[in-house]
Amino acid sequence: MAEPLPKTSAFPRPPRELVLTTPEHFIAFGFGAGLAPQGPGTVGTLVGLPFWLILMWLPVWGFGAALLLLFLFGCWICGESARLLGVHDYGGIVFDEIVGFLIACLPLLPALGLVQGPRDMALGLLAAFAVFRLFDILKPWPIRAFDRSVHGGVGIMIDDVLAGVFSAAVLYGGILLLQR
Repeated sequence: MAEPLPKTSAFPRPPRELVLTTPEHFIAFGFGAGLAPQGPGTVGTLVGLPFWLILMWLPVWGFGAALLLLFLFGCWICGESARLLGVHDYGGIVFDEIVGFLIACLPLLPALGLVQGPRDMALGLLAAFAVFRLFDILKPWPIRAFDRSVHGGVGIMIDDVLAGVFSAAVLYGGILLLQR
């Protein structure tokens, strides 16, 4: 079995041309968002917004199927990008943030009827963004445990998926409290 790739923030920044011209890196780096000099995870999360605007109109089962496909694809593309770079979960790999943010937005699906009107949707998206970034940065248990113990593409994706699930639960609870 191959040794896990090193995880280090000291890894030199890959050349912009490599990221923008290699399909694996281009997608894993959130279509270039992961090249942001400050906060690539935060910028990568913002790339989730256009995905949300397209996918939010699906029925709940369709949104769930899209999330599953994006997760599986993300495991492959992020793992491949990490393998090519020679570093596990390089900070510029942000496709996992895109998927995690979409999971965080689950309670906002129009098909669920929990959010009424564009104002509530905008506030909900801001809340989903803030809570997701908080969970993704702080990595409370069990997110941190999975982040440290699972390697490869699944390891890159799993902490953001869990951050998205925790965020969706908090957002759902917040919506229910506000509707009382």
